[in-house]
Amino acid sequence: MGRTHGVDGELYVDQCSLTPEELLAIGPLEWRGADGSTRVLTLKGVRATHDRLLVRFSGISVREVATKLTNGMLWVDASLLPDPGPGVAYTYQLVGLRVVHVDGREIGRVKEVVSTTDRMFYVVEGQEMLMPAHEPFVKHVDLESGVITLDLPPGFLEP
Repeated sequence: MGRTHGVDGELYVDQCSLTPEELLAIGPLEWRGADGSTRVLTLKGVRATHDRLLVRFSGISVREVATKLTNGMLWVDASLLPDPGPGVAYTYQLVGLRVVHVDGREIGRVKEVVSTTDRMFYVVEGQEMLMPAHEPFVKHVDLESGVITLDLPPGFLEP
């Protein structure tokens, strides 16, 4: 759901598309560290700051404790997430989908979705480069059929 970064007892959460109110409504979250450790966290407060959320959890009030949660991932059961709305999907729903070119060529399957400050990209299995996951390249995402259709510039897929 999002990556964490600790500051003064609060944590920045990157790559979270939920509003502060939506995140608070979910309830307890599971934090997973890079080393495989886990911890259930209860939200105490959430506020928006630029392109991130700043969260405070119960029992975490100082920077030293918050920094132990840095670079972790927050997880929640998908059934607890609000409906993203028509024509919108959560990132986790895209992983595993087939990626095809508008001309019918099979490109591969989405392994991961990564975001930069202003764009998203697909990491596609078997490809050496990131595939754009934004307009004007994404022509159609069909969750039911499990297919993402891209219109890539001529030569983009050539070695």
